[in-house]
Amino acid sequence: MSSLMIYSVGFLAQLLFSSRTFYQWIASEKQKQVVAPRFFWQMSLLASILLFVYGYLRHDFAIMLGQSLTYFIYIRNIQLEGHWRKFPKISRVFLWLFPVLIVVYYFNNNTMDIQNLFDTENIPIYLLALGILSQLLFTFRFIYQWIYSEKQKFSCLPKGFWLISLMGSILILIYGILRQDPVLIVGHAFGITIYFRNLKLLKLENN
Repeated sequence: MSSLMIYSVGFLAQLLFSSRTFYQWIASEKQKQVVAPRFFWQMSLLASILLFVYGYLRHDFAIMLGQSLTYFIYIRNIQLEGHWRKFPKISRVFLWLFPVLIVVYYFNNNTMDIQNLFDTENIPIYLLALGILSQLLFTFRFIYQWIYSEKQKFSCLPKGFWLISLMGSILILIYGILRQDPVLIVGHAFGITIYFRNLKLLKLENN
């Protein structure tokens, strides 16, 4: 696959991620408080599928790891919002099985070479370590958000989510610059601005 097509997949994924973040920000500005609209989780799920594919095509284990960890949290938030069963049954089955289908397909067709994901010739070991660390931190925001939402019995985006988002996004931006990955650079440069704004909205909300 050509580099243009690979980057197109990545930019489409980031466009969807940015759209969900932008929509969440606009909805929060209108209500003068931080909210977690249904659209946020639905777009997250779709974007996660595309970015997982992009990570594979780029042989970037850090990207794939991050999406693998958050994928099912997006589904759980849709469930908490009470909208999961509104999806057609065939769509729900596909979404549950998608990660497994990808792995089975790659291995059965001998196209998934696990060593490619840890190819330190293309990605120096220190850069791979930075990528994994930053993705783990960025992913932890959704683990935190999921646990918090389970306790509250509804989907929400607390202050800790935005703080972790900000720290993780800054690290991924640094990783993207060093990796010379325009998809990561554009996506996280935009995200950092929104994370700052949500933190400010929360501060105003609590005053």
